Amino acid sequence: MSGGRGMSQAIVTRSADRNRLKRSRIFRPLLAVAAVALLAGCANRDSVTVGSIPDDYRTNHPIVIAEKNQTIDIPVGASDRGITKGQKVTFEGFLQNYDRQAAPALTIMAPSGGANDVAATHAARGLMNIAMKAGVPKNRIAITSYQAEYPEASSPIRATYSAMRAQTGRCGSWPEDIANTTDNKHYANFGCSYQNNLAAQIANPADLLGPRKQTEIDAENRNVVIDQYRKPPAVWNPETFY
Repeated sequence: MSGGRGMSQAIVTRSADRNRLKRSRIFRPLLAVAAVALLAGCANRDSVTVGSIPDDYRTNHPIVIAEKNQTIDIPVGASDRGITKGQKVTFEGFLQNYDRQAAPALTIMAPSGGANDVAATHAARGLMNIAMKAGVPKNRIAITSYQAEYPEASSPIRATYSAMRAQTGRCGSWPEDIANTTDNKHYANFGCSYQNNLAAQIANPADLLGPRKQTEIDAENRNVVIDQYRKPPAVWNPETFY
């Protein structure tokens, strides 16, 4: 009898061990999944999407490179004959940024139907000569006319050419009162003026697309710098200093 009880007790013990082993096999993967979920939640706590509007002024107001017309109006009096000194200086300044390599078309529009038709026609031809001396090809210059708005007044000559410029969108967007919003974001117009000023200061818009080709080394200037570097440092003398 005692042998039978011992055998049955051993069987019960083995059965309990098997049950514990089965439970451990079930719970271990669950614990691993829970631990991974907790770690993932900690890792992604700073990448929560709080809105669909980007919170970066460079994204809200990007600087883009596009073709833009450069235009200037030059006043011409009804009694003028030819080009005055002031008109010449103004027009030369306007052509200072003209790209001689790209050579875009330069259009000089003289008013028609105004009080200064004759003077404007002579001035337009004078501006054409100035443009050719400034490096604008003759076959890229066109003289046209436009209808003057006021027949009794003197209308200006309008000169225009297209050029690649860095620019942004227009500023002044205020879709809502920033004093009544509780969102911890930049307002819509934030950074717009800064981006516009930065775009206006860029002399060559191509610099935003890629670096320029490296210029040749000035060997003579390099030797001067190396000689200065090799010279022993000068000894400081208080008597000569004072």
